[in-house]
Amino acid sequence: MAILELVPDVYSVGSIDWNRTLFDAFIGLSKGTSYNSHFIHGSEKTALINAVDPEKEEELITHLIKLKVSHIDYLIALHTEQDHAGSIPMLLELFPAATIICTQSAKELLFHHLGVDPERCKVIADGEQLSLGNKTLEFMATPWVHWPDTMLAYCIEDKTLFSCDLFGSHYATSDLFLTDFAEGEVLAKRYFAEIMMPFRASILEYLDRLAAKEIEIIAPSHGPCIKPASHIVSLYRTWASDETENLVVIPYVSMHGSVKRMVYYLSDILIEHGISVQMYDLTTADTGDIAASLVDARTLVLGVPTMLFGPHPLAASLAFVANMIRPKTKYLGVIGSYGWGGRTAEILGELTATMQAERLDPVLIQGAPDEQAYDALDALAHVIITKHREN
Repeated sequence: MAILELVPDVYSVGSIDWNRTLFDAFIGLSKGTSYNSHFIHGSEKTALINAVDPEKEEELITHLIKLKVSHIDYLIALHTEQDHAGSIPMLLELFPAATIICTQSAKELLFHHLGVDPERCKVIADGEQLSLGNKTLEFMATPWVHWPDTMLAYCIEDKTLFSCDLFGSHYATSDLFLTDFAEGEVLAKRYFAEIMMPFRASILEYLDRLAAKEIEIIAPSHGPCIKPASHIVSLYRTWASDETENLVVIPYVSMHGSVKRMVYYLSDILIEHGISVQMYDLTTADTGDIAASLVDARTLVLGVPTMLFGPHPLAASLAFVANMIRPKTKYLGVIGSYGWGGRTAEILGELTATMQAERLDPVLIQGAPDEQAYDALDALAHVIITKHREN
């Protein structure tokens, strides 16, 4: 990643990870990612906002050497996950006079995760300002976006928000600023779905606070910078709201064809009545795509065969993920087939216990669908259609 100037005396010195395909040993990356770090050369003090993943620390140091950085006054840790802070121990060795600026929670986590001496940290309060001379950073505590330690930094003079994970995307690009807004929106939505969606209420609160600031540029910790900032802020307000679309998402597994026939039958009825449907075969689908669909979906219907005593593992895994990311989905249904018995519906109920969605009566049949099964699917479709019209 080349050194690029974001605004006068603020330089992008992070790293692009072009070839990374998996994040957190779970999230698939179709476009790689970046670890964004920004060096600010104030008239009196210098600051480095975020470090990089330890695997890319050599690149960060190379950039600082090319900029002829001889000292850093402040290492600003917006968040303590390793992809943001993992190279801080190395930076502390190279710049022994540097002070870490962070929240109280971050101070504790830096010690536990990276062995950072708490004496090297200065805890900053919500709303507190830090002067670098001709540049002033104002900090905003944003716990649970998406860890308890997170904060944002706003450069008052440059009207630039260093937003940590908020407004980010896993998007490796040589462009400093987002240029392809269509692709950028898709990747930002996936990122929101997988990381931010469980914290929608907190995000809406922080968006209200940010509305009082004049923000021209957003510099997230992953992905390209965004200008104008209003576009992504507006998208986040929609994604974080309680609004849903006239959409039914149907992830399914079919071992012998019975569940697939049920899924296609149900989807045809819904489509005929003006409801959008997005189906995913869980043997090939990308979990990130499903999560992004759930940002908008009014209804989630799981198509599940029973394997031995419970739901097929792929369906059980998807149910667990949906429960973890807590979409604003209003209705949750289950359709499926079993051989001789089992606890599929009961287990799926336990796996989705924290979802706030209304539970629709499941349609579980033995063997292949028959006329009675199709009647039950007709009834389920009628319930979904009615509820969507009410919304």
